[in-house]
Amino acid sequence: MSNFERKFGKYAIKNLSLMLIMCYAVGYLIIFINPLFLGYLRLNPYAILHGQIWRLVTWVVVPPPSSNVFFVLIMLYLYYSLGTSLERTWGTYRYNVYLFSGMLFTVLGSFLLMIFGHLLYGMTMEEASIIGSMYFSTYYINMSIFLAFAVTFPEVEMLLMFIIPIKVKVLGIIYGVVLLVEFFYGNIYSRFAMAASLFNFLVFWIGSRNHIHMSPKQVKRRQQFKREVRRNTGVTKHKCAICGRTELDGDDLEFRICSKCEGNYEYCQDHLFTHQHVKYH
Repeated sequence: MSNFERKFGKYAIKNLSLMLIMCYAVGYLIIFINPLFLGYLRLNPYAILHGQIWRLVTWVVVPPPSSNVFFVLIMLYLYYSLGTSLERTWGTYRYNVYLFSGMLFTVLGSFLLMIFGHLLYGMTMEEASIIGSMYFSTYYINMSIFLAFAVTFPEVEMLLMFIIPIKVKVLGIIYGVVLLVEFFYGNIYSRFAMAASLFNFLVFWIGSRNHIHMSPKQVKRRQQFKREVRRNTGVTKHKCAICGRTELDGDDLEFRICSKCEGNYEYCQDHLFTHQHVKYH
């Protein structure tokens, strides 16, 4: 665990995949009610520089294009399942870093594209930004989730068209080839959007390629082994001063130090607000 994770890991957002899916649901609802309104939410760097700073966040509401409701539901469920599996395997903090870095790279890519279009193609920054806003969305970030899942669990099988069993690594290779074709035959806008949104996967793959090839069973066995080692050695990081539970007693347990108690007393979430404060005087 890095010092940064040790310090800021407690602020990581749990079940981030569900929140992303909820953003898509809001986006599809907006499309149904007033699709023109999405124009005020898209990632438009020129508009951001002129005061519309909400676009730095609201662009994640813009969902991947689709006209088939059934396909949309299947897609949302698929990415929720993949993202949840990655979060359980990597940990909430690392999964947060992966998704938010993809979003950050996407924002930076939109600004670079605006400057690039202005300097090399003679467009005004507003024109380059408006055109680019139609290409920047969470579509490729979703694809980065799938690619990360394929690299992390290459031997897992999925049912193609609900019938044909196929390993995820094969689907990952196929999709990788499709991405390369789209990149070389696409325009400058799609290339920028693709490169920026998938840069987080490139960083992840380069930094983790030597230790991410594990099956779900291997991951579960490794987690159980770590728990047993800690339990047998008696080494724990947290312990509730009331009930004595530690992090080994449940993955969902959370522990906090009470600022009103005199001394370094730590409590689980069940006793943090119900215990009697320790006072020495």
